[in-house]
Amino acid sequence: AIENAQRKVEARNFDVRKQLLEYDDVANDQRRVVYSQRNELLEEGDISETITAIRGDVLSNTIDQYIAPQSLAEMWDIPGLEERLKQDFLIELPITQWLADDNKLYEEKLRERIEQAVEQSYKQKEEQVGDSVLRQFEKAIMLQSLDQHWKDHLAAMDHLRQGIHLRGYAQKNPKQEYKRESFELFSEMLENLKVDVVSILSKVQVRAEEDVEKVEEQHRKSENAPREYQHEEAEHVGGEAPETATVMARTE
Repeated sequence: AIENAQRKVEARNFDVRKQLLEYDDVANDQRRVVYSQRNELLEEGDISETITAIRGDVLSNTIDQYIAPQSLAEMWDIPGLEERLKQDFLIELPITQWLADDNKLYEEKLRERIEQAVEQSYKQKEEQVGDSVLRQFEKAIMLQSLDQHWKDHLAAMDHLRQGIHLRGYAQKNPKQEYKRESFELFSEMLENLKVDVVSILSKVQVRAEEDVEKVEEQHRKSENAPREYQHEEAEHVGGEAPETATVMARTE
């Protein structure tokens, strides 16, 4: 009886270790994607194309929330869109007036006009501070934001794994639920990352290279700060990010 009990304990311990390895595989896959893209970011001197692509994605998603694709004009929330653009992109567009002045300003043309206005506003920022300074600032903001979102994601993954076994009580496969929810967390992290980067770059007023240096200094301090949010098993979830590795948002 004692031997049988011992075998059961050993089998149970093996199952636990196996599950931890399977969970680690999910986190490590995400980490490989993150570090690979971050390294690409570090190698690029000019990430303006990435920033433009991210801004386009965020703006398109924002417009969708107020002007649903292929919807009737009566269903549009133009005041809400005007306010949202003001908050997130720091730009005031008289969209209501545009529509009143042109009854042929349909959805596609309206979207193009909004996109052009947002891009023009960003170009004006570039003209004010110089393209070299803005390129440096874009990269500094990207790195700082990516590092913070990745750290927060590690904490969320650790929290998820701590309670994932409870899914078994609901007749669900904990491993499959972990994969599904971790993928959702990862996707959400990337989307939030893009929104934050675009919002910061749209709102910030860059005056000189000193502003870039301040952001880079804050980033270095953040890298060296204690990571109190991590549990003992954080190493299994994703581990410490090497100094040359963080995460870059995926652009398509």
